[in-house]
Amino acid sequence: MSVKKKEKKPLHLAKMNIKKGDTVLIITGKDKDKEGTVSRALPQDSKVIVEGLNVVKKHVKPQGQTRQGGIIEKAMPLHVSNVMLKCTECGEPTRVGHDRRVMGDKERSVRVCKKCGKVIQDRTRSS
Repeated sequence: MSVKKKEKKPLHLAKMNIKKGDTVLIITGKDKDKEGTVSRALPQDSKVIVEGLNVVKKHVKPQGQTRQGGIIEKAMPLHVSNVMLKCTECGEPTRVGHDRRVMGDKERSVRVCKKCGKVIQDRTRSS
């Protein structure tokens, strides 16, 4: 019996507007209307992992001396279409637009809030 491998999308097809460190609102599912921070983005699968949300209990076997067995709680990935980015300026859940703006001395492509029109700041970048 052969096992089929799940094919991953090429990176150029998997453009996502949500990045690690963004605050998001979950809009569907068991954790609807809850907010959290994206701890990991999986662009090949178009999914994100939100800290402390979409948690499931998983039974794990012990692995020798390294890992103890038992029931652990694990945050599972959510599809990016089931979360909505919260604007850093107005604090509202919003869709994301892209715009070319002059930032410092360079012109860069930035994410823009569709409601207030302000630039959405990256939490992972310090500048």
